[in-house]
Amino acid sequence: MAKLTKKDLRKGWLSWAMFHLSSMSFEKLEAHGFAQSMTPVVDKLYKDDPEEKKKALVRHSAFYNTEPQVGSVVNGIIASMEEERANGAEIDDEVMLSIKTSLMGPVAGIGDSILQGILIPILLSIGMGLSTSGSPLGIVFYVIAFLGIVGSLSYFLYMRGYKMGVTAIDSLLGDNSEAIRSALNVLGLVVVGGLAAMFVSVVTPLAIPNGEELIQLQATIDSFFPGLLGLAAVMFCWWLISMKKVSATMVLLILLAVAIVGVLTGIL
Repeated sequence: MAKLTKKDLRKGWLSWAMFHLSSMSFEKLEAHGFAQSMTPVVDKLYKDDPEEKKKALVRHSAFYNTEPQVGSVVNGIIASMEEERANGAEIDDEVMLSIKTSLMGPVAGIGDSILQGILIPILLSIGMGLSTSGSPLGIVFYVIAFLGIVGSLSYFLYMRGYKMGVTAIDSLLGDNSEAIRSALNVLGLVVVGGLAAMFVSVVTPLAIPNGEELIQLQATIDSFFPGLLGLAAVMFCWWLISMKKVSATMVLLILLAVAIVGVLTGIL
């Protein structure tokens, strides 16, 4: 009976962690990275059957795309199914393909919410705070913290996926999964909003004549809505990107132009 060892599984996980985006195309996206990660698995399971090994790599080269870190749970599940198939279980190619296809969307939603919506903004805010005086400590902190957290999470999920096998699908696609994703999305929005309030600062030196006195517009705004101009700038960027489909690069150029005009005219 073919049996995967912890060493085989570590090789499979490390291959996915290192090469999931190494061979990208619009036709395949992460498919070749997935097939590469299965190489240590099929080498062990089909070491005496080169033809079956070739078929395994072909079936895992079908289109695949998900968030790679949290998505490692899918690799673990498929490794478990390959082991069962090698030991005689009736698992055909379509079953594996359908499981990968059904999981890659929900896993991507969870991964993007946790990593891009919560973890990365938090780590970047800490790193930027450490580097405000020009210290490289912020960069070092971000790189080490990100790799440590994401690497540990990816490894844990891969091993958990292998251990649970197809039963992991219920946890990822069950009734509670949508509520979890919604909660993570809300938390991500709260974090991004907090970061915008901390790091986006827009002030104006405009003063409005009022008899013999001048009313400072910025002080007046701060008296009833501190950070209103910064919020307006964030909402303007959101409107450009979300509603008008303007690229991030173009948004930066627009902001640069607004800043130059604002400074030259004395508005900002």
